[in-house]
Amino acid sequence: MLTSAIDPVYSRDFATLIAPLPAPVAELTARLVALVAAHPGLTGKVMNGWKSVNFRHAGAGHVCSVFPQVDRVSLYFEHGRLLEHGEGLLAGDGLKKGRYLRLVPGDDIPVDRIGILLSEAIALFA
Repeated sequence: MLTSAIDPVYSRDFATLIAPLPAPVAELTARLVALVAAHPGLTGKVMNGWKSVNFRHAGAGHVCSVFPQVDRVSLYFEHGRLLEHGEGLLAGDGLKKGRYLRLVPGDDIPVDRIGILLSEAIALFA
């Protein structure tokens, strides 16, 4: 479990997850995880096997995951195909139900749009 919604980098599991990544990707991952973790009702957990941080909501279940990779970070929405406000932001048309936002170091994190998508994703099943 993440130790703080504000600063997830103090979690030992999170530190282990981002340790092999280049510093700019690790920083982007930490910022994105902190943003998602601060959303009301979401709890995050590092999933070592998946190499991700998964976020759940008590009523909606699994909402999204952050997947850091060597050159980018992806925010995957479990039911992204159903999200109306993801147009132009989310990729993954070939996926059955999920969609993702891909960010690379230097990108601005679309904070407001992510907040809207998180609220919409929770509302679908809560």
